Amino acid sequence: MRYLGTGASTNGQFGLYRWDMGPKPSGPAAHFHRTISESFFVLSGTVRLFDGRSWTDATAGDFLYVPEGGVHSFRNESGEPASMLLLFAPGAPREAYFEELAEIASSGRRLTDEEWTDVYLRHDQYMV
Repeated sequence: MRYLGTGASTNGQFGLYRWDMGPKPSGPAAHFHRTISESFFVLSGTVRLFDGRSWTDATAGDFLYVPEGGVHSFRNESGEPASMLLLFAPGAPREAYFEELAEIASSGRRLTDEEWTDVYLRHDQYMV
């Protein structure tokens, strides 16, 4: 994850991030955000995007907009690296969420369902 334009640097208007995924399957389960929209723009590779109804194999140049409350997900299941831009509006402080996930993964820590619920609630992430 690379921070291109954080909410702090855009006066809260948006947050723009680059998500580079390795070849192993990865990505969040279906979820929604109550206070922010999220948009995806695929830069390279193939990313499976879920718009709340169906999955689509998206490739370079494909775009998906998800309004507040819209169920969505994404996964790299291609076996190859993939890259995309994520745009959150308004510019919620997503950095704390991404950094917390990275810390959990790197430490090998196993969270209980209740601990995961707490993480998600603190970051406007509601799992479906």
